[in-house]
Amino acid sequence: MSSNQALLELSSDEEADFAQEDQEPAVEDESNNILNLNNLEVRAFLLKGTSYCSIDLPPYFDFNPLIKAVVAKLGDRDLTGFCRQIPRANGAGTKGDDPSSHEDVDYKLINNKDGRYAWRPFQLIHPAIYVSLVHKITEAATWTTIVNRFREFAGNPKICCLSIPIESKTKRSDKAEMVSHWWHDVEQKSIEIALDYQYLTQTDITDCYGAIYTHSVAWAMHDKEVAKARRDDRTLIGNVIDKNLQAMSNGQTNGIPQGSVLMDFIAEMILGYADLQLSRRLASRPEVIDYQILRYRDDYRIFTNNPSDGEMIVKLITEILIELGLKVNPQKTYTSGSVIRASVKEDKIYWINNIKSGRSLQKHLLIIHTLAIKHPNSGSLAIALSDFYKRVAKYRRTNENVTVLISIITDIAYKNPRIYPIASAILSKLISFLSDDERDTIVLKVKNRFQSIPNTGLMDLWLQRITCTYNRAEHYNEPLCKVVVGEDVPIWGSDWLRPELGDLIVPAGIIDQAVLESMKPVIRSNEFSLFDTYPV
Repeated sequence: MSSNQALLELSSDEEADFAQEDQEPAVEDESNNILNLNNLEVRAFLLKGTSYCSIDLPPYFDFNPLIKAVVAKLGDRDLTGFCRQIPRANGAGTKGDDPSSHEDVDYKLINNKDGRYAWRPFQLIHPAIYVSLVHKITEAATWTTIVNRFREFAGNPKICCLSIPIESKTKRSDKAEMVSHWWHDVEQKSIEIALDYQYLTQTDITDCYGAIYTHSVAWAMHDKEVAKARRDDRTLIGNVIDKNLQAMSNGQTNGIPQGSVLMDFIAEMILGYADLQLSRRLASRPEVIDYQILRYRDDYRIFTNNPSDGEMIVKLITEILIELGLKVNPQKTYTSGSVIRASVKEDKIYWINNIKSGRSLQKHLLIIHTLAIKHPNSGSLAIALSDFYKRVAKYRRTNENVTVLISIITDIAYKNPRIYPIASAILSKLISFLSDDERDTIVLKVKNRFQSIPNTGLMDLWLQRITCTYNRAEHYNEPLCKVVVGEDVPIWGSDWLRPELGDLIVPAGIIDQAVLESMKPVIRSNEFSLFDTYPV
């Protein structure tokens, strides 16, 4: 029987997974932008479990109960009232403990970036600090101050920020809607702008989150001169945010946590301030007036009709970022005279020109493997693997060499950490074709392959998702994997809190046991996909 003949009918559940295959992602109107929400609405949005943790974790991780428990206990009270009392240095009484004097307050999930030695730390912020900071940001008067400041950032219509967090009004996740907006507002808008401009200069910021100087939040919210003159004034929200950022990181002032919508929004404060500074400097250069800038987080697209104008704007951006402790990435800074071609990412163009499924699963995967080599960790690689998953998910069995297919997809995942979830879903389907003995042998080989590179905790979590349905006791080094199997391991450091709040912050509370028990051997598309069809 050929591989094409191996396609059999779908079960009713599988049909549901693929029913919306041809739908294009919807794009909400700008009312979803959180700056258009009132303070209580934005508070509810930021206190959702999916806003607290935007890392791609298996579906049995649920932070909602823990966040709700902290909210109920904290109420409207200040977090300092829940800090344990410690002796003062001079022996004169006691004082409240300071989380910034403690290490490992947040949990760091170190994720490999390239299959070698580059890595990115995702952080699960200590829930008590997270909730407290959300409450402070969303106090009525404070939220009004923040919204007004963002209006100043957006005062120049020629500099458009397109990455303010949004809340979905559909059944899709907030994250899915954010990606839809990128496709509509950045890529599609860039192509439209080609009618008006001949040149596109692109640049981005090197290690943006890791390089942010926490004091710059106060500069962003109140202007640098005011912030420096009132650096000890705790009525300034910029100073409050700065102090909380240091509390998360043992007093460090360099870098902010990555892995939550709240931190994405705080990053936008600094980047919005950079937009404002750029607008002010361009206003003093009347020779540079014919331009349009689209910024999505740390990525800049600068449209001009004179390439020297684009170079001048990049120079100004560079100077502004240096003052904020940030710098542009020279390897990703270039100018193109073909706006339409430059508006679409190279990996996407390559895939569009080479897209084909192949006559066999192996040929299909090898085509994707070539894409992974040419354009590692790219969005098109995730799309290509999603399409392959949809193809292989329909198979009941196959005569192809399953071990070879597993070897190829493992190699793709090994060098492209961005696609761990979708690669794991494909692995789960391929492993389902094996006998129990073959399965155990292959899983061990896959685990051993990933143990040869550092910082693969996220892959451990997804490999555990594969094995948890038939061997819950399978060992993984990642601490969050140990939480899944009921081990009592420290995730957040709460020694600085009094027991009435600290005792609520129990790692076991982040695992939804009912969801865990309901897991099937094959990872379903709704466990990892933003959309049934990704925007192309």
